Amino acid sequence: MWTFYHVSTFLLTFISYAFFHATRKTFSNVKSTISSEWSATPGNDTLINKPDKLWNDHHMFGSAGDAETYLGVLDAVFMVSYAVGLYISGIIGDRFELRKVLALGMCSAAVSVFLFGSVLEWAHYYNKYLYVTVWIFNGLLQSTGWPTVVAVMGNWFGKSSRGLVLGLWSACASVGNIIGALMVSQVLHYGYDFAFLVTSTVLFAGGIINFFGLLNSPTELGLKSPDEIEDPDYQITVSTSQIDTEIEETDHDTDTDPLLEGTDDVRVIPKPSKEEALSFWRALLLPGVLLYAFAYFCLKLVNYSFFFWLPYYLHASFGWSESTADKISIWYDIGGIIGGTIAGVISDCFQKRSIVVVPMLCMAIPSLIWYSNSPSDMTVNAFLMTVTGFFIGGVANLISAAISADLGKQGPVQGNKAALATVTGIVDGTGSVGAALGQVLVPLLQEHTGWHSVFYLFIVMTGLTIFCIVPLFVREVPECYRSIRGCCRKYSYSWYCGFHLTKSKRSAISVNSDPDDDIEVLED
Repeated sequence: MWTFYHVSTFLLTFISYAFFHATRKTFSNVKSTISSEWSATPGNDTLINKPDKLWNDHHMFGSAGDAETYLGVLDAVFMVSYAVGLYISGIIGDRFELRKVLALGMCSAAVSVFLFGSVLEWAHYYNKYLYVTVWIFNGLLQSTGWPTVVAVMGNWFGKSSRGLVLGLWSACASVGNIIGALMVSQVLHYGYDFAFLVTSTVLFAGGIINFFGLLNSPTELGLKSPDEIEDPDYQITVSTSQIDTEIEETDHDTDTDPLLEGTDDVRVIPKPSKEEALSFWRALLLPGVLLYAFAYFCLKLVNYSFFFWLPYYLHASFGWSESTADKISIWYDIGGIIGGTIAGVISDCFQKRSIVVVPMLCMAIPSLIWYSNSPSDMTVNAFLMTVTGFFIGGVANLISAAISADLGKQGPVQGNKAALATVTGIVDGTGSVGAALGQVLVPLLQEHTGWHSVFYLFIVMTGLTIFCIVPLFVREVPECYRSIRGCCRKYSYSWYCGFHLTKSKRSAISVNSDPDDDIEVLED
């Protein structure tokens, strides 16, 4: 049963990661402005601006094309450092308090974004290497967000509702993109430095709120964990070496549980005081982790390319103003929100994820083809964008949240809260490596062969995502079929009583029922 604390945890973690994404969206939404600010713009030859240093000192590039390439490099170094940071942050999150890691990451990332976009602009200090360095640190600090918030959510919500809850919750990234786009569109006319100022301030405030208000798990309040409620055979996962160590250090009068009930001569095992954090390699070899990690490598390349380049694509291809392009790009995120929620609900019904993921990815390929040929009509473009976001963004949300939580809570590590952040970091970190590769490929392909070749890349990577998940799909389909078939066999249909339990099932219910109860078994 959900409590006030479940709701507050949902909202706090949702808003936290939304603020992370709002700061990232700021950079993608101001690319055109930064490109024009950092590159020399030809002016009227008859007008000479003096002094020349005052007007042209901020020009780091001779042309807008050079500036665009550099912006692609910034995207790439951010994603590389973000990917490396995810592997590290997952391990740190499982070994230190999740709340403190998240709060520190939010506040530190806010400072780095403020320094990059506002302080350096106000100081009129323009240096390529300094911008890259600050953006690398930003990627490392931002990586503390996803593993920690997913781990907290996994501690509060069990598998039976995880698809719906985390499918809806994973919309935090898309909501953050929307928030960031709206914030930027309101203040961009004052200068891109004010856009960075607003979003970094919001992120810093969110870190302070989390430090004082977020709870890591229900056990901090004395409540049962969701795994313990849903599974009567729930056990805390600890290593045998940890058990042996605690046995040696525990006296006979310590509160212990017998290994076997009903026997006098038994070995006693003390209740473990602390769960063992899972090593990186053990987490990597858990069932399904490698397949979903490689799948997310391919899919996140596509999803993040839309995230980073969609406003620029709309501005460059259709000639729409930057603020208009920012607002229209929101529809991709709306499609991702709807897709992730619906996919989560359906996967909860079957208790299988791949049987939902693979069909959605198959539909994503034609949606990419349709969108690549979208006309300049804003309404049609927004509709096709929403459909593409439904299939691409929806599956990405499901893999990064619900499926990562499932992998970190499955049989070998069931009940071990010190494993989930590490597994989440592996899946999302591998995906971020693919996203970093995309930030290098997209501008290169666009510059030399045009935007259609970029969409061909997206189609190929979506196909590779399907290829990675097919082994799990082939294994889960027969299991799902047997489950549905067994459920259908419980019922039969006749014209005079409609659907009803079969005779054998009713008889079993009668035999197992309380003999004191008067239950009449109807015969067909």
